[in-house]
Amino acid sequence: MSLTLAIVGRPNVGKSTLFNRLVGKRLALVDDQPGVTRDLREGEGRLGDLRFTVIDTAGLEDATDDSLQGRMRRLTERAVDMADVCLFMIDARVGITPTDEMFAEILRKRSKHVILAANKAEGNAADAGVLEAYNLGLGEPVRLSGEHGEGMTDLYSQLMPLADAAEEKAVDDTPVTDIELDEDGEGETPLITAAKPLQVAVVGRPNAGKSTLINKIVGEDRLLTGPEAGITRDAISLRLDWADPDGESTPMRIFDTAGMRKKAKVQEKLEKLSVSDGLRAVKFAEVVVVLLDAAIPFEQQDLRIADLAEREGRAVVVAINKWDIEEDKQEKLRDLKESFERLLPQLRGAPLVTVSAKTGRGLERLRTAILRAHDVWNRRVPTAALNRWLTAMLEQHPPPAPQGRRIKLRYMTQAKTRPPGFVVMCSHPDKMPASYTRYLVNGLREDFDMPGTPIRLTLRGQGDKNPYKGRRKKNAGALAKHLKGRA
Repeated sequence: MSLTLAIVGRPNVGKSTLFNRLVGKRLALVDDQPGVTRDLREGEGRLGDLRFTVIDTAGLEDATDDSLQGRMRRLTERAVDMADVCLFMIDARVGITPTDEMFAEILRKRSKHVILAANKAEGNAADAGVLEAYNLGLGEPVRLSGEHGEGMTDLYSQLMPLADAAEEKAVDDTPVTDIELDEDGEGETPLITAAKPLQVAVVGRPNAGKSTLINKIVGEDRLLTGPEAGITRDAISLRLDWADPDGESTPMRIFDTAGMRKKAKVQEKLEKLSVSDGLRAVKFAEVVVVLLDAAIPFEQQDLRIADLAEREGRAVVVAINKWDIEEDKQEKLRDLKESFERLLPQLRGAPLVTVSAKTGRGLERLRTAILRAHDVWNRRVPTAALNRWLTAMLEQHPPPAPQGRRIKLRYMTQAKTRPPGFVVMCSHPDKMPASYTRYLVNGLREDFDMPGTPIRLTLRGQGDKNPYKGRRKKNAGALAKHLKGRA
């Protein structure tokens, strides 16, 4: 998918509706009110046999200052510079406006290829607007209806020669999770490459500084920021190579998400869609960075977000932002670590780093913590080592004996990684108390150096096949036969 298509135009001409149709999913928020889209959103577009990257942009407005509209316009102009093709949309029912004429002139100068599209062109009421579009000097307009899917064949004809000139590339962005291992604990670990970058989602409450942090990591103002809470509405993904001071870089795709407030406070239709968009970003990430405000850390919503990431089986890093304005840093850090261990025991040992999105301090520690969490998420333990460890754990603290019948833990193996998943074969798995399961999980974290990552422990009854059954008797028989022969 080397071809990149940016959809641009005035607010409320139907850009996000067409974007959703091209990607085949409701990824961008759509509403009757103008100005819903504020950031750049990328998706994998499909039109017939064409595959391309499509970018949804904020509505172009005649504003060049530092207002919200002015910052949105600068982001859209950056998308124009990034794209191979710009699809300039007008509203056929409204006709050509002075704003359309002004931006048509800008596109002629800045864009490599411009396709003019007259949207909302279903019915006779749009005929005059379609004819009027010729006056923009951008060639014959493609008559479209993004909502009803009309005109897609004509759009395909315009894109086809441009797509043929581009190099074909297929990239699957969905991370590989729950990798199954064989009995020896061997399996193929997906490598971090440009085609398969490390997927990182940055989540947190509104105004925690998520977009500011990502802009600082990228090194440019790619995401819209400002003092207003709740500016980000879509989960936006950015590709980058994040390098350490020695110049060693790691390909990553970082998702910026909308701030997640308490459910009772989420009233607007748009914000409800934004929160669900952020939840989806967590599911498509490998590492989730939970960004907290140093002034008000570990509120209920922060705990819910971190717990969601753990339940989804993702590696978690907790980052404390706005650290530059803290006065008594040592005491504050001590209190934060105590609160973290007390309030999030299921993430015991997860990295906790302090950063300043404004100044950039702590970003190298954050990068190290992300890579460390990803490494632990892929951790494998040999079966022999697991069973030696299980024997020691049983001697130290035997399992309970419900109704006088002791639960026997026979053997253990690792079944999966991403996150680490273990299987214990035992008698009466349904009678095993949750406290003993936690004892085993905590022991795995500590003894096999797996801090913070979600660990899945499954108990199976003795009816399941035991791969080690009979080995000891067979070996003992062979030894006796050997000794008899020597005598």
